[in-house]
Amino acid sequence: MAMRSDANERTGRDEPPAEPGGGFAGFFGQALSGAALLALLTLHMVAQHFLVKDGLRRYADVVEWLKNPVVVLLELGFLVFVTWHALLGVRAILFDFGFSARIERALTWLFVVAGIATVGYGTWLVWTIVNAA
Repeated sequence: MAMRSDANERTGRDEPPAEPGGGFAGFFGQALSGAALLALLTLHMVAQHFLVKDGLRRYADVVEWLKNPVVVLLELGFLVFVTWHALLGVRAILFDFGFSARIERALTWLFVVAGIATVGYGTWLVWTIVNAA
């Protein structure tokens, strides 16, 4: 008879518990997105707040600013990395509660759908703003 670990006793399952945040791939993705966020946040703050008169762009300025495809790629990259980093972090925290494998899979899919919806909405919004004028 195989011995069960403390984590298996707590969750009542025979298979090993899922690694919080997706194991090494999740850890690497979290570290990569954190590093990318530092760079993209710095670029965003400088471009959007420090180089602008009064520290804030008005709507017409934002529309003009987003006509540059490089800016659009940077802002959408910022959105993707913020979304990935936030959802993976919340998922890892929830997995620390030791839910069953079925609930962990459901949570993972919930966060995948939420991430796709968030990035999809953000992309649609940027597209709408760029094509408004």
